[in-house]
Amino acid sequence: MIWLIRHGQTEFNATGRIQGAKDSPLTALGVEQGRRIGAKLREIVPAEARIIASPLGRTLHTARLVRDTAGLATGIETDARLAEISLGEWDGMLKDDIRAIAPGYDVAERRWSWFFDAPGGDSYEAMTERLGGWLEDARVDGGPIVAVSHGVAGRILRGLFLQLPRDEALMLDIPQDAFFRLSQGQIERIDCP
Repeated sequence: MIWLIRHGQTEFNATGRIQGAKDSPLTALGVEQGRRIGAKLREIVPAEARIIASPLGRTLHTARLVRDTAGLATGIETDARLAEISLGEWDGMLKDDIRAIAPGYDVAERRWSWFFDAPGGDSYEAMTERLGGWLEDARVDGGPIVAVSHGVAGRILRGLFLQLPRDEALMLDIPQDAFFRLSQGQIERIDCP
């Protein structure tokens, strides 16, 4: 069983700046989101569950908040396969700045897939390969895992888990005040208001 969490709100999230492979600290709201998720997990996750996070600072901070609030007994492992998509030259840019150099980058059918067009960024195929490898390892492990990842990476992971077509996977929601339980071919959203 996997409990999949997106990191809490960051300063970049709050200002509309694209993070990608760059990092940004959690806001006060992001810290609170991590604690609320941890409190909810305390009710349903065994204390011996593994906790695995992307190595980026925003996910590690969220993972510490979740682990401590949930009372998980294990250390936090990192796995680079859970990292967010790199947007290459667009990492760290404001959406308006991207629009100035690439007008219409996110309109119409590109609304859900524009990040794969970023110069020097990751492709969908590269993302599915690394995240699919992580998912397969998690299935082989078989034990309870709390995974802390990112928005696009989380969409792709859930899409792979449900065997969704690319377009459907990329339209999945990416909340920072909820997490997902992946088990027996089904996904359940658990809100943490």
